[in-house]
Amino acid sequence: MFSAFSIVTMHRYLLNISYIGTRFRGIQKTINKLEESRLDTNSVQGCLELALRVFRPINEIQTVLSSRTDAGVHALHSTVHVDLERNDGKCYDTTILTGVLNRTLDKQGLPIRVLSTQRVADTFHCRYHAIGRTYLYRIAVSKQKTTLLPDAKSSSLRNKAYEAFLPVEEWDRCYFLQNNNFDIERVIAASRLFIGVHDYRTFMSVSRQKSPSRDHPMFTVRKIDEINIRPGRSLALGQNATLATENYDYWDIEIKAKSFLYKQVRRIVGTLLALAESRIDERCIYQMLTIPCKHSWDHRIQIAPACGLYLCRVHYRDTAFELPEETSA
Repeated sequence: MFSAFSIVTMHRYLLNISYIGTRFRGIQKTINKLEESRLDTNSVQGCLELALRVFRPINEIQTVLSSRTDAGVHALHSTVHVDLERNDGKCYDTTILTGVLNRTLDKQGLPIRVLSTQRVADTFHCRYHAIGRTYLYRIAVSKQKTTLLPDAKSSSLRNKAYEAFLPVEEWDRCYFLQNNNFDIERVIAASRLFIGVHDYRTFMSVSRQKSPSRDHPMFTVRKIDEINIRPGRSLALGQNATLATENYDYWDIEIKAKSFLYKQVRRIVGTLLALAESRIDERCIYQMLTIPCKHSWDHRIQIAPACGLYLCRVHYRDTAFELPEETSA
């Protein structure tokens, strides 16, 4: 009796994934209690769970996400863990898991790629064992110099966005700015204001999902470890690459922290872009950080669109993936 209960037939797997988020409502599936058996194929999570069905595990497939991304946000690297149990109790070959999942996703024309799969201990949790996350925001700033009258500036910039050259390869992959009065040095200097521990209540959008932890006064206190702003490059090809380089300066804004609030990265980037275009000044940023309140948000700031945002990496300690000695063979 004891030996029967000591046999472990359920195994946990970590999926390292990437995806283009344009067509998805987000990574997280929506559960409709009235239609529990129906999979949400408008989410990355729902599509992964549908693809995992091809292995026919005897247990119910329930994936767990390390990070949540909104509609239109992309991921170069994210992680998901899942428990799978075979009829014979053996482990699935991780290379076969990766290949079959990618073939299944490709057949459905889904822009999701499993980078690799690995066995992990059944105590491993992809979210709680993560020690950090790095996001990248891509912008392209027009080099074209034009003089606009103050009363015509807003409408002229909107028109210019539709008249300007945009490389089709980067459609919904980068945020293109047509404002020629863009001060990147001011952005780099101001980004240092966000480094360290702050109450980011001003920089959190209200989520429809309720959680008891969100009511805790310390919930919005977060630490940003790094913000790096570097010259980027176009992802366009052929003649489009030449035109893109001639017409735009590309910049990569990279932000690293253990965790982020809902839309925090997009609000920080939107704030820095508003500063670069002189819609706000450094004092406004200081006030939003030192008076943490939803009413402190400066409405001259536009939240940066989702298309330019990428989850770059979910970070773990190397020891997080160690298997117990008796199961590592």
